[in-house]
Amino acid sequence: MPSSSTTTQTPPQDQPASLTHGLKQRHLSMIALGGVIGAGLFVGSGAGIAAAGPSIVIAYAVSGVLVMLVMRMLGEMSAAYPSSGSFSAHAERAMGPWAGFAAGWSFWVLLCTAVGLEGIGAAKIVQGWVPGTPQWMWVALFMVVFLGANLAAVRNFGEFEFWFAALKVGAISLFLVLGVLAITGVLPGTRAPGTSNLSDFLPHGSEGLVIGLLASVFAYGGLETVTIAAAESEDPVRGVASAVRTAMWRIALFYIGSMAVVVTLIPWDSKDIVDPHKGPYVATLERIGVPGAAQLMQVIILVALLSAMNANIYGSSRIAYSLVERGQGPKALAKVSGGVPRVAVLTSCAVGFLCVLLSYWRPDDVFPWLLNMIGAVILVVWIFIAVSQLLLRRRIEREAPEKLVVRMWAFPWLTWVALAGMVTIFVLMAREPDTRLQLYSTGGMTLCLAAAGYAWQRVRARR
Repeated sequence: MPSSSTTTQTPPQDQPASLTHGLKQRHLSMIALGGVIGAGLFVGSGAGIAAAGPSIVIAYAVSGVLVMLVMRMLGEMSAAYPSSGSFSAHAERAMGPWAGFAAGWSFWVLLCTAVGLEGIGAAKIVQGWVPGTPQWMWVALFMVVFLGANLAAVRNFGEFEFWFAALKVGAISLFLVLGVLAITGVLPGTRAPGTSNLSDFLPHGSEGLVIGLLASVFAYGGLETVTIAAAESEDPVRGVASAVRTAMWRIALFYIGSMAVVVTLIPWDSKDIVDPHKGPYVATLERIGVPGAAQLMQVIILVALLSAMNANIYGSSRIAYSLVERGQGPKALAKVSGGVPRVAVLTSCAVGFLCVLLSYWRPDDVFPWLLNMIGAVILVVWIFIAVSQLLLRRRIEREAPEKLVVRMWAFPWLTWVALAGMVTIFVLMAREPDTRLQLYSTGGMTLCLAAAGYAWQRVRARR
């Protein structure tokens, strides 16, 4: 643990004037809305339904409550201390540079790897439309487009995400409307299914529910981007407060609502749910007679993948920039031109494309190892957020109570409840063979980064 002199020290400013405030409130609002709708919702939810059956709704509700608590904690700190480093800067402020170092660089590795994975996923879809073209070519094309957008100005990132998010929100809203009409028997050509598909609520018992819970937790990744982007908005405090306060209904509507529609309309053991060419949303649309459902959903999934790719290039570059500004990385990454940390953007894209190349060059050893290493990073980040909020809340109340624009509910009890939930998920991951290796690999990377951060903290303290 850092010395008391280090933990009480006011960290250097990590949001310098050289970063512009080019994001408008409409950008931030739509990023907050679209950030909860990722490709994992459209594709990855099938495995969770197959394991948990109709109880997947409970799994998404439980993990959704946990995510809402995390977002509330993060919102409280980000409204008080707007920063492009988000939770990494908060962890440093609360616990010392070692914590900011470990949280920030582990998240940077996660985002850069995700850029590559999303590029691969998007390329596979386009390759299906244009047979005979190499996947790497499409990945490179997507990289160039989003690299150019992120290098030019932050408002370009905001415009891309605004329209991507608008398409995703429109698609999921239409899905929910059609689903409710089909469930009630109002939609022409459909008959109300009643509760026939919900009768076998826990087909695989509590073990299936656990698998569904683990699948649902990792589907919520991406919500953190809005607190990173808020630091470059016209009104960071108002932007964060608005995004956090609407998080509850967004999660309930988009995730829990859509899962309820799927399991009500389709038997949980339908082969179409886990079919890689269909998935739960395509299967549902086909069941209610929407023409061209598979092609329509492929377009939506492509948009979700490209949106996540764009957001992760942005997020990784800002996290890296903030870390270096706080003296925790190569100084070149902090160079800003035109209000944009362009070296950080280029580096993040380069690492993302390297992950793509590794999927071709070393698909059986290095690439799987990399995927396992980032498997539980989001949970590690959530723990850093919860511990930071516990430590910073009292400090803010004592030093600057006017900064508590957003307040964590029932502090500190709900913060402790959230921490207990995270520890429980770690225990469940250790029990499951499919997630155990991810847990250990992520834990090893986090410990190495924490040790490196602590060593660097001690070196700086001696100067």
